[in-house]
Amino acid sequence: METGKKIRVLVVGCGNMGASHARAYHEMDAFEICGLVARGDSKQRLNVTLNANYPLFDDYFVALEETTPDAVCISTYPDTHEPYAIAAFSQGCHVFLEKPLADTPEGALRIAEAARHAGKKLLVGYILRYHPSWQKFIELAQGLGKPLVMRMNLNQQSQAGQWEVHRNLLNSLSPIVDCGVHYIDVMCQMTRSNPVRVHAIGARLSNDVPADNYNYGQLQLTFADGSVGWYEAGWGPMMSQTAFFVKDVIGPDGSVSIVAKNATSEGKSDEIDAHTKTESLRLHSARLNAEGKFAAEDTWFDMSDEPDHQELCNREQRHFLKAIVEDLDLSEATADAVNSLKVAFACDESIRKETVVGV
Repeated sequence: METGKKIRVLVVGCGNMGASHARAYHEMDAFEICGLVARGDSKQRLNVTLNANYPLFDDYFVALEETTPDAVCISTYPDTHEPYAIAAFSQGCHVFLEKPLADTPEGALRIAEAARHAGKKLLVGYILRYHPSWQKFIELAQGLGKPLVMRMNLNQQSQAGQWEVHRNLLNSLSPIVDCGVHYIDVMCQMTRSNPVRVHAIGARLSNDVPADNYNYGQLQLTFADGSVGWYEAGWGPMMSQTAFFVKDVIGPDGSVSIVAKNATSEGKSDEIDAHTKTESLRLHSARLNAEGKFAAEDTWFDMSDEPDHQELCNREQRHFLKAIVEDLDLSEATADAVNSLKVAFACDESIRKETVVGV
């Protein structure tokens, strides 16, 4: 990029995540939004929210041709990710792409190859990688010895518009793929190892769910280092508000847990901001004294000053800017995104075939 030149970015998808990314670009001097793309009226609402008058488009490919952007931010449904990203790369654009990377493992590889071939940046929206509290959670987990036992879930009780979003997502992917990639990525960072086999179960809990899909899933991972991980995800009006947010890691030397009392309270399972909250971390040591009792009190880490959801999106876009301007090598992060998606789809295969699947 030329020094001082603004990066012209086309924002595709103006719902929850797209709106947050657009807000980040709107506030950053280095970016200039050259268009908002959405099939419905979310783009008009976003212009009002931003007090802006950005060009509006219904068709992505028309917008891509007419605006000739430097970068494209894609926050649409997963079944569009591959064609949208590859089209952007073919036109010489950098791409910020919301997770999951694609709606098939093969599609993820094609996107990664398109980025490499074009020599452009691909940054996948793994928002937890930019969260200082989650970074600390991973760091503390890495100090618990091996093997690790990792227990995580994120169940979302949804209604009205949010249930409509979930139903639309279910036309492409299951919850343990769409949400699971985040937590598979976290588990891989904690263990610094890769899953070798998976086993998963799922259930279709509503006639509103496509007949060939399920809106509840639970996966179990076995890693090469002997660590094991469990993750559960469910969407819909039937989901319970009880224990919908569990983040807990156990090792030979103790355990560490996210204790988010407010974010896990009644009525919070459908709030996006609550999904990344930690509030506090509790570190427990398994060390015993001469009397066989615990040698130390649990250590609490106060995370009350953690960034909110919008600030996390801002941090993602600052990293996207840095990658473009400083020509950062994003190949390792891309490989991690491809790998976590591959594992998530192996879990999906395990549900459909009702068997253990090797990775």
